[in-house]
Amino acid sequence: MTVSTTATAVPAAATEAARATGAEVLRPHAEDAFADELKALAAADDRQRPVRWRLSPWAVATYLLGGTLPDGTVITPKYVGPRRIVEVAVTTLATDRALLLLGVPGTAKTWVSEHLAAAVSGDSTLLVQGTAGTPEEAIRYGWNYARLLAHGPSRDALVPSPVMRAMSEGMTARVEELTRIPADVQDSLITILSEKTLPVPELGQEVQAVRGFNLIATANDRDRGVNDLSSALRRRFNTVVLPLPATAEAEVDIVSRRVDQMGRSLDLPAGPEGIDEIRRVVTVFRELRDGVTTDGRTKLKSPSGTLSTAEAISVVTNGLALAAHFGDGVLRPGDVAAGILGAVVRDPAADRLIWQEYVETVVRERDGWKDFYRACREVSA
Repeated sequence: MTVSTTATAVPAAATEAARATGAEVLRPHAEDAFADELKALAAADDRQRPVRWRLSPWAVATYLLGGTLPDGTVITPKYVGPRRIVEVAVTTLATDRALLLLGVPGTAKTWVSEHLAAAVSGDSTLLVQGTAGTPEEAIRYGWNYARLLAHGPSRDALVPSPVMRAMSEGMTARVEELTRIPADVQDSLITILSEKTLPVPELGQEVQAVRGFNLIATANDRDRGVNDLSSALRRRFNTVVLPLPATAEAEVDIVSRRVDQMGRSLDLPAGPEGIDEIRRVVTVFRELRDGVTTDGRTKLKSPSGTLSTAEAISVVTNGLALAAHFGDGVLRPGDVAAGILGAVVRDPAADRLIWQEYVETVVRERDGWKDFYRACREVSA
């Protein structure tokens, strides 16, 4: 016998009410923020769609990578990187294998996961956030203990997890930071992914996944050794590695796009002059991350932090806020220097020495960086 489950009523009602009234939320879900693009893609999409998919694989890839539709609608890129990576990820979701997005912190794993779920299922909210304290119930199911005590185990007392809901409704579930979840809890996914079944022994029943169900998990390379995936679980995933941006210009493009999106949501000004500081932040991060200057002439020590693209976006966004509220609205070196220092110096002893050496040997001698050098000295004092 198969258990049919539905979402709890209050959160769903609240979400629908917020969407219906146009309530301003700080960070809309992907399917809400890009609803017009998804609607245009669906209207123009005449290719075969897997069962319960909102778009065809081609349209999902176009949504992620960007493009122009025959009617002139511009689809903005959500991911800037090799096209083949996106194609492999989308194709995996159209099979019976789950997708594992792997990469160092800041390579847009969560971002890509959310947009894939939004494009495929129209709902990116079936999410399990992995932490050291994530219980098995978060992946399988839990119980409404008031009903359980009053009436015993029953379908009404069962509280479905996001994964169970996705199985029942033929949708895409997401598990973030899979390697942060304890190993025994991770392994509760094995039966789900291999047998496409979730037993409910308390009821003598099971949930069988309907067509359209799949799962996207993310994990980062820096977490190796925290809670390594068992070989049995890893075999259930097709792993796609998301690399760091290949070139400085690609990274500048990514940072510029995301900062513009975040700036508009926060009502922050965006001036064309800001591109110079974005390029400077990206240059600093890439040089310290790679351990060598852009021209290849000077070897550098790398700090303990990841200095990811995501951190560059955070530094620039914070700089824009400083410029808007305490400056003239134009992003300047002094607005980003403190953020860079905070991103670089994670270990107060070792990283501070690395930063000071970089400032004195590279920043100080670089043409056109005198104002940035003064700002770095000021915040480092």
